[in-house]
Amino acid sequence: MKKALITGITGQDGSYLAEFLLEKGYEVHGIKRRASLFNTQRVDHIYRTRMSRT
Repeated sequence: MKKALITGITGQDGSYLAEFLLEKGYEVHGIKRRASLFNTQRVDHIYRTRMSRT
């Protein structure tokens, strides 16, 4: 299985890229900037979907 590391995964481009690569069968890991808010709404649906399959 191919693996991908996406910096800025919670941003617009990073979240779209994560979805695209997951559909292509990649194992995707992401890095996000430390912030005062836990801002992950762009990728929350991906995380919930993938975690429910394991």
